Amino acid sequence: MTALHLAGPEDAARLLPMIAAFHENAAPAQSPEALSAALAPLLEGSPHGVAYLIGPQRAPIGYILLSFGWSLSLGGLTGHVEEVFIRPGVRGRGIGTEVLNALPKALADAGLTALHLTTPHHDTALQRFFQRLHFDPQPDQILMTRKS
Repeated sequence: MTALHLAGPEDAARLLPMIAAFHENAAPAQSPEALSAALAPLLEGSPHGVAYLIGPQRAPIGYILLSFGWSLSLGGLTGHVEEVFIRPGVRGRGIGTEVLNALPKALADAGLTALHLTTPHHDTALQRFFQRLHFDPQPDQILMTRKS
């Protein structure tokens, strides 16, 4: 079983290089300072989200970031997988599957009722992976975003 460790401020130096790797091809690119500023509240205990290290805490092999919300129709607290990253050298070993299966169980005591994630429309392989983990597409919904 792959370990999950709640990340704190002391883990920023281990997380930021992996976050930079995840965001390497993102458009628009965020500066290292912007990524660090966005991560800091999660590491300091913000009730709006959480960061977990995947694998050994001192030498993690990945991370997962969640944000939290509330849904009346789903019965309460929901989580949204914002990012999940596994180092390329250890991908394909079932680590992502373990993490995404363990996370809802680990957060059930906190009242989590559902876990959401989004995938690119064109990445059908990723969509199939998530469907095997019982994430169901919501055909009657489209994620829409307004930036402030």
